[in-house]
Amino acid sequence: MKESFGWTFHYCSKRMPILASNVMATSQPLACQAGLEMLKKGGNAVDAAIAAAITLTVVEPVNNGIGSDAFAIVWDGKKLHGLNASGRSPATWNLELFSKYKRMPIVGWESVTTPGAVSAWVELSNKFGSLEFEELFQPAIKYARSGFLVSPITAEAWKLLIKMYPRKKFPEFHATFTINGKAPLPGSLFKNPSQANTLELIANSEGEEFYKGKIAKKIVKYSQDTGGYFSIEDFENHSPEWVELLSINYKGITIHEMPPNTQGSATLIALGILKNFDLQNLDVNSPESMHLQLEAMKLAIADTAQHVGDPVHMKIAPEALLNDKYLESRASLINLQEASDFKLTASNLDDTVYLTTADENGMMVSYIQSNYMGFGSGIIVPNTGISFQNRGCGFNLIENHPNVIGPSKRPFHTIIPAFVTKNNEPLMSFGVMGGPMQPQGHLQMIMRIFEFGENPQAAIDAPRWRVMDGLNIKVEKGFDENTMSKLKKMGHIVKSGPYVEFGGAQIIYKLDDGYLAASDPRKDGQAVGF
Repeated sequence: MKESFGWTFHYCSKRMPILASNVMATSQPLACQAGLEMLKKGGNAVDAAIAAAITLTVVEPVNNGIGSDAFAIVWDGKKLHGLNASGRSPATWNLELFSKYKRMPIVGWESVTTPGAVSAWVELSNKFGSLEFEELFQPAIKYARSGFLVSPITAEAWKLLIKMYPRKKFPEFHATFTINGKAPLPGSLFKNPSQANTLELIANSEGEEFYKGKIAKKIVKYSQDTGGYFSIEDFENHSPEWVELLSINYKGITIHEMPPNTQGSATLIALGILKNFDLQNLDVNSPESMHLQLEAMKLAIADTAQHVGDPVHMKIAPEALLNDKYLESRASLINLQEASDFKLTASNLDDTVYLTTADENGMMVSYIQSNYMGFGSGIIVPNTGISFQNRGCGFNLIENHPNVIGPSKRPFHTIIPAFVTKNNEPLMSFGVMGGPMQPQGHLQMIMRIFEFGENPQAAIDAPRWRVMDGLNIKVEKGFDENTMSKLKKMGHIVKSGPYVEFGGAQIIYKLDDGYLAASDPRKDGQAVGF
C-alpha cells in the first residue's frame, strides 16, 4: 500500500541528548544500532565504531562506501591515538599526465586514489578491538543482502547525486545504485547483494582479499581494462599510519585534530587567532562575535590552502602554523569593523559520514569515513558493490605546490575527526560532516560549548555560518535579522543557504558518571545508549 503522506518535514524539531554509560551517535539510525549491538554483546567503543562504519557503507551509500578513505582518533583509556587511513595516488600519476586539465577531474579513474577505509577497520580492530573481526560485519552484510529501508534525507541526496553519473558513462553505477535508473524513494527497500559478498570476503580474510587477494586483482584488472592507472603494487603497498595529533590550548581545554594531509589545522589556526581577542563579553550570536569567527576562519582556510598537503612534500612543519607569534601576526590582519578579502577560492560542496562512540570502561572513538563527493568517482567494479572515492580531485595542478598531483602521494583531505581533552583527560569526541564545512563546524561547536556555555545538543541545533570565497558567506535560517544587517554593513556579502550546506554534527561529551551523546537533526541519524 502506497503511503498517503509526504516525506517533507515542515516544522522545527527539538532533539534531546542521550545520557548513558555506553553511547553512540552517527548520521544513520541503522548504523547507530549496529554499533550499539556490538556494545551490548560486550564489545568496546572501537568494536562499535567499526561495525557502524561498515554498516554505513551499505545504508548511507550517498556519502561513503567500501572504497572510501578514513581517519580516526581513539582514547584508549590512557592516551590519544590518531590513525590516518587515507590512500595514495597510483605510482604512475604525475603533473604531465594531467596537463590537459585546468583542474583535477572529479569523476572517473583520474579522481581515484587507493581506498583506505578497509585498512582502518582492520588496523583499529587489531590494535583495540575485543570482538572477532567477522562479527563486526554481520549487520552490514544482512542489510546489503536482505535490504534496508532508505531513510528520507539519504533518499533526497540519492536523487540529487545520481545526476553526477550519466548512465552512458557510468553503466555499472546505475546497475548497482539505482532502481531502473532512478534513486530509491524514502521508505523503499534497497538491496546490494554484490556488496554483501564483498564484505564477506573482507571479513573472512581480515582485509587481505581487498589489498592483496581476489578483490584487489579484480579492481586492478578493471582499472587497466577501462582506462585506469592502478597496479597491484598500489594496493599491496597501502598501509594506514598512526600519527601524532596536532593540538592547541583554548580556555583551559585542548583541542586535537588530525595533522596533514588533512585540513584539521584550519580549526586550530582559527582558534589560535581568536585567542588574541576578548569574546567572553560578547553574545554568541552577535555580529561582533560572528565577524571575528568569520575572519579568523578565512585566514585559517587561506593558510591550509597554501601550505597543506602530504606532509612529506610540505615546505613548512604543520606546527609552524600554530606558533603563538605567527597566530598573533595573523590576528593583526583582522579589521574589527570591516570584512577583509583574504583571497579564498570557492570550494566544492560535498559530504561524508562521521560517528562517535564511548563505552563504560572509558574508551572513546572519533571516526570519519568518506567518498568525498556523493558516491565518489562513479567507478563501480562490476559485481562488487564497491563505490570508489574521488579523493584524487583533492590534489591541485600548481607546480611546486605541496599538494600538486604526484606519484604515490596522499591528497589534501577534508575529512577530520576531532577530540577535546582537559587536564590530559578525555572530555569530548566530535565531528561535523560536510567537506570544507568541517573545520568551520568544529570551530562553531568549540565556541558555542566552551566559549559561550551552550550544551552540546543546543550547539548542534543552533544555526550555522559558512565562509565561501572572497567576501561571501552563507548563513542558515535562524540568525537574527539585525545581526545579518550589521554583518552586511561590515562588508560581508551574506547569502542564505539550505540546511544541507551546513554539515551534520555528532558529539559525545564525558560527564562525571557517564556520557552525553547528541546528534544533528540535519541528518537521518540519532544518538543511542544504554
